[in-house]
Amino acid sequence: MAQVAATRLINGAFASNNPSSESLQRKLKRFSGFTPNVLAQAEKKSCSCLGAVRVSSQITARRSTQEVVPVSPEDVPKVEEHDQNLQGIQHLGDTSVDHASHQKVIDLVKEYNAQAKDNVIATMLDTKGPEVRSGDLPQPITLSSGQEFTFTIQRGVGTADSVSVNYDDFVNDVEVGDMLLVDGGMMSFVVKSKTEDSVKCEVVDGGELKSRRHLNVRGKSATLPSITDKDWDDIKFGVDNKVDFYAVSFVKDAAVVHELKNYLKNCNADIHVIVKIESADSIPNLHSIITASDGAMVARGDLGAELPIEEVPLLQEEIIRICRCMGKAVIVATNMLESMIVHPTPTRAEVSDIAIAVREGADAVMLSGETAHGKFPLKAVKVMHTVSLRTEATIVSSQTPSNLGQAFKNHMSEMFAFHATMMSNTLQTSIVVFTRTGFMAILLSHYRPSGTIFAFTNEKRVQQRLALYLGVCPIYMEFSNDAEETFANALSLLQKQGMVKEGEQVALVQSGRQPIWRFESTHNIQCPFPFERGKGHLLKESEFNSTVICEISFPFSFVLRIISNCFFD
Repeated sequence: MAQVAATRLINGAFASNNPSSESLQRKLKRFSGFTPNVLAQAEKKSCSCLGAVRVSSQITARRSTQEVVPVSPEDVPKVEEHDQNLQGIQHLGDTSVDHASHQKVIDLVKEYNAQAKDNVIATMLDTKGPEVRSGDLPQPITLSSGQEFTFTIQRGVGTADSVSVNYDDFVNDVEVGDMLLVDGGMMSFVVKSKTEDSVKCEVVDGGELKSRRHLNVRGKSATLPSITDKDWDDIKFGVDNKVDFYAVSFVKDAAVVHELKNYLKNCNADIHVIVKIESADSIPNLHSIITASDGAMVARGDLGAELPIEEVPLLQEEIIRICRCMGKAVIVATNMLESMIVHPTPTRAEVSDIAIAVREGADAVMLSGETAHGKFPLKAVKVMHTVSLRTEATIVSSQTPSNLGQAFKNHMSEMFAFHATMMSNTLQTSIVVFTRTGFMAILLSHYRPSGTIFAFTNEKRVQQRLALYLGVCPIYMEFSNDAEETFANALSLLQKQGMVKEGEQVALVQSGRQPIWRFESTHNIQCPFPFERGKGHLLKESEFNSTVICEISFPFSFVLRIISNCFFD
């Protein structure tokens, strides 16, 4: 739905008499296919919303990068301001907050989803992970460059020249010459010497040291388990509340992912696992970690603390590429609109950062402190939303990795998803897919068709999960035992919501590992298969000519229809 992005600046240019307006109009029309008046209407209909991303307007929808938004308990009144035409993911990030507080947010999201008609919000629970932090101080300490300061594993130390660390093996993990960073680099220390229980440092970059600050050692990860006892309590809380995703912090190898997935399997919990790539130890194991997971998050904060900052943009691009090739979801997070925590407008560099993530192919971009405790959460979401959509309007649909889909090379579904995408792009149609597991909708998303993927499912959990994937508009609908009746109901719903219009072509796809209406051994491809003008049912075979029906035997069900001359009243 990239065409819905129309800023006041662009609309103003259209409205002006400046000759350059015509040039701008031609450029935008070439990319988006929309005229100025439609862009102006879209501007009026779209609005900002906390934790939201997709607009279901009265014009044909197109694809959209999703947004992930952290929500703190204090944000509950703000969440109620959600626009009814948007969807996204609520991120429960601060697991140090008590479960009762997070329960309020989860309950509100469930209430919202129950009332929403054509949109949905998913929930993601972020585990805290093995964070190394400094201890409590009676008051903040101001440190200057060249000053000596000591970190100790002794408990309860908090003086002007020393502070406790909550990690007993801290002394063993650091070496003389290591660079110690506070809060990702807000302050830095170089290790000069160490004893059995203390690390003596020299201040490199001074500042104000407060209680319970996050500590990193440049180029190293703490030798702690990725999932702590506290994390397991939070994971159980997520299972009890049926969250949609876990974002697992400081994943170092695939064994952590397998352990969590086995636990979820034993709990009979249908929750997907997103790995946060934020530690130095995870980089050599990227392929195995992402393969074991359902997706990855580029957590650039800690990643830039443990590795040289100049490596972060290169790693971001590589992680996105790997996820795209493996058919996994990928989220870009941290510092995207950091300045909007205290300012109402972003820096131009932050705007470019969002655009780069979208162009590189991220499924979602994520806000952190901007919405968790920032002063302008709704404005931050609107900026991210608008920049993402405007950037997508200029992306050529054929820009896909050459080896996209290698993870699905053993599935016949990949071949059909590929050809469905090619047909959709050629005919400039949206895709309507029917799915019970979400598999085909996810596969189509990774091929990045130019049109919106309307994913109809009769499973609420699947609908919520699909909110993460780029270009997918998940819609809940009960399936009839009769396939044609279900197809007609789906198209009628899209018509009522203004998502398809008269004369528009759509592609119907029903495929995957679990057949819905077809025999497991049969795949049908029918093209074209027209609708009667003003009706909502398929024409009889005697009423049209150029129909080619090919029935092919394959190991699981598939139906692909390219429907031309699709008319509605």
